[in-house]
Amino acid sequence: MTALDHPPLQRLYPADSERYEPLPGLYLEMPLPKGRDGLPWVYANFVTSLDGRISLDDGGSGCRVPGAIANPRDWRLFQELAARADCLLTSGRYLRELAAGCAQDILPLGAGFTELQRWRQARGLPPQPDVAVVSSTLDFEIPPVLLEQGRRVWLLAPQDADPGRLERHRRAGAAVAARTQGPQARGREICQALGSLGYQRVYSVAGPQIARTLIADGSLDALFQTVRHRVLGGSQGAFETVVEGPALTPPAAFQLTSLYLDPGDRPGASQHFLRLDRVGGEAP
Repeated sequence: MTALDHPPLQRLYPADSERYEPLPGLYLEMPLPKGRDGLPWVYANFVTSLDGRISLDDGGSGCRVPGAIANPRDWRLFQELAARADCLLTSGRYLRELAAGCAQDILPLGAGFTELQRWRQARGLPPQPDVAVVSSTLDFEIPPVLLEQGRRVWLLAPQDADPGRLERHRRAGAAVAARTQGPQARGREICQALGSLGYQRVYSVAGPQIARTLIADGSLDALFQTVRHRVLGGSQGAFETVVEGPALTPPAAFQLTSLYLDPGDRPGASQHFLRLDRVGGEAP
């Protein structure tokens, strides 16, 4: 028997036995580990095209999720994953895009998902997860609504961060979680800082640079991915993928944990929902 013969392939679709699950609640009921050894369990989520695009250049104001792959069913699961988190990890870039009107939405949980807020409260959690912002420049404004919602807002900034900007954010209601050693925070630094604050589950809702930071040193425990069955194309440099930056050496290995097919309500609207856990991480 050769490596080509074993192990045999598992047919996921069409399935031998029919098993259907409703979309609402899919990620609310899925087992998710908590942190251990003082570090949180960290996960991220992206919607991609078949050719791997998560965003396209919109003509000058930056990259955004294209309407061809954004859809309310994926958005529902994005919000459910946020409902499972103690803290959301975002970036200064996202807050700048939000201020410019280029972001998809304010940080979850969104206004249309009050039942998820009630779901959290029924489990002894605050209605909204807290927020941690990674930034090398601190060149952004903290949306007042985050603090009005009762969230704690944390900053992870380098040691040489502009003191005036740091003080401005403190006056706005944010607190410093960590002063990182280099100009770019490392994944381990982020996890140690948030773990020391008692967070057990951290959901990265930042972009591909933060994803690379977390993956590079084994700090991203799970990747949730919606693959919309559409090919977008786009010239080099006019799109983003799940991870941006230099090649990862060695490559980061993930193991498929779950796979769901969403057939869609019309031709061309199908997609897959995947969960992939880091090889060597804690099993669900």
